[in-house]
Amino acid sequence: QVQLVESGGGLVQPGGSLTLSCAASGFPFSSSSMNWARVAPGKGLVWVATISSDSTTTLYSSSVKGRFTISRDNAQNTVYLQMNSLKPDDTAVYYCRRGSERGQGTQVTVSS
Repeated sequence: QVQLVESGGGLVQPGGSLTLSCAASGFPFSSSSMNWARVAPGKGLVWVATISSDSTTTLYSSSVKGRFTISRDNAQNTVYLQMNSLKPDDTAVYYCRRGSERGQGTQVTVSS
């Protein structure tokens, strides 16, 4: 079955960086576009970024464009989210998604 396992979250100061990883299995990863989404405290699921199956196309929400970078390694069945210049508003549980499927999430907290 589809498995998506996120990792790499943690506590970081404003202006800091983190890289999230998502290990995928149970489906044809190399032919699937992948997404990252997040749930901030008291809010719903919000799309963050998308990457096409061959990495030729990446899309970002306006709130993270220029600060976050989505990438993937099809040989390792892994998708990444490099997050720079983090802000307190980036505090959320981050989820790797394939369509409507998602993993358990990884907590990112941005605080001094």
